[in-house]
Amino acid sequence: MSFDSTGKISFDDIYTAPDPRAFFGTLRRLDYQIPQLAKPYLTKLIEVYRAGRRAAEPTVLDVGCSYGINAALHRCDTTMDELFEYYAEADTLDHDALLTRDRRLVRSHAGADSVRFVGLDASAPALEYAHATGFLDETIHADLEANDPDKDQQAILDDVDLVVSTGCVGYVTEQTLTRVARGARPWMAHFVLRMFSYEPVAASLAEELGYETASIHGVFRQRRFASEDEQTRILDTLSAAGVDPQGLETEGWLYAQLYVSGPRGVATRLASTLNTL
Repeated sequence: MSFDSTGKISFDDIYTAPDPRAFFGTLRRLDYQIPQLAKPYLTKLIEVYRAGRRAAEPTVLDVGCSYGINAALHRCDTTMDELFEYYAEADTLDHDALLTRDRRLVRSHAGADSVRFVGLDASAPALEYAHATGFLDETIHADLEANDPDKDQQAILDDVDLVVSTGCVGYVTEQTLTRVARGARPWMAHFVLRMFSYEPVAASLAEELGYETASIHGVFRQRRFASEDEQTRILDTLSAAGVDPQGLETEGWLYAQLYVSGPRGVATRLASTLNTL
């Protein structure tokens, strides 16, 4: 069992498989739930943007999207528990049969909501699968930590209205998120594990783009710790960051906080709306 530099167990293998069965099988055992908890906030964000900007079909960029889970939850009007069961039942299918079944799932909800989903991720297999099924409309396979987007990637980013993430901030930093925001000045909502500070992102967005940032009340469970060793390592990371884990991570779960960032005046209004959920 290997750990990354933060103390978290490395799950690299489940993000690079040709389909998401290993992803769902592994994370089901850990009660992975942050995309489900994020869903009503994403839905409200889309609703507020659509009404305020009179945008009939907003474009949502999911940073660190893996197999397009956030898009699937929204687009197919489903839940994490249903997806866990859905992919467990597909254990005996070959890859092509699974792909056909997923395409059928997406088609069965066609027209239910008019939203375009774009995925940004470092895993080409995950992006390819999510695009092939129709969970994602477009994909960006890039390392924006190290490089500016190329011409084609920038053209996609220039059409983005909303940016969301559910656990990648900390691995993805202000380098990526500032590059993402330079073109279209999108609204942003990021669920950030408490071991990571969002302050460098907020500061970079403010300095370069004039963004404001606000936090949403409360905390959100991401998943259970995979082992006592992982919990001990994460508690050490939290302690080093000056974050009190008592009553939260000490009880066996990883927790995240939600931050919204946007052009001046936007973040405060968004936070006020989202805090009613």
